[in-house]
Amino acid sequence: MEKIIREGLEAMGIPATPEQVLAMAAYGELLLRANETTNLTAIRDPAAAARLHFLDSAALLTVADFSGDKSVADVGSGAGFPGVPLRILRPRIRLTCLDSVGKKMDFVRESCAALGMEDVRCLWGRAEEMAELRESFDIVTSRAVAELHLLAELCLPLAKVGGLFLAMKNPDCDEETVRGAFAINALGGRVREVRRYEIAGADVTHAVVVIEKIKPTPPQYPRRWAQIKKRPLLG
Repeated sequence: MEKIIREGLEAMGIPATPEQVLAMAAYGELLLRANETTNLTAIRDPAAAARLHFLDSAALLTVADFSGDKSVADVGSGAGFPGVPLRILRPRIRLTCLDSVGKKMDFVRESCAALGMEDVRCLWGRAEEMAELRESFDIVTSRAVAELHLLAELCLPLAKVGGLFLAMKNPDCDEETVRGAFAINALGGRVREVRRYEIAGADVTHAVVVIEKIKPTPPQYPRRWAQIKKRPLLG
């Protein structure tokens, strides 16, 4: 896993110290070991995990500026992706991982602590119910599978005005992006671009919808998840 991560980062033009590569590989080993008894990820092969978890997450560094002590929220973080690899490669960011599955946040919290990243905040709960986090992050990321018009209502309220929401998607996301435009606008956002990238060594292309927060989210959003699904913002 270490060799794949190191060579993949080099191929993608992402600088990393030997210690950072080792930390990513160590996190991967903790993940695969825990996954033997707890369902954290469907990916069980070390090489696939290196590419489809760690290199895929790191690709966001080619899309947005994570330098300095930016506050970053990873919504639907699962086993810590993309947030934890980003925190390893940019150790000054202030990372908050959110997920509605408690056992996944327990894993992220314990594993980050084992690697000396006790400052990573892991919150168990639904993003739309965490009013105290509203408009407090420079960058919000999500690799969740929800459609963009639904995901935007969970994530954009967390971003500061002037901040970014990075929605990681499959490369054929143009129609989904167009369908989500009404919701994004209603929530205070604007699509800046759709950036496609290749994951080194995986023969896989993914995309990131880069959404800029240009005005405050109206106070009635986000709604409860049941309402978001029942009455989606589709214009």
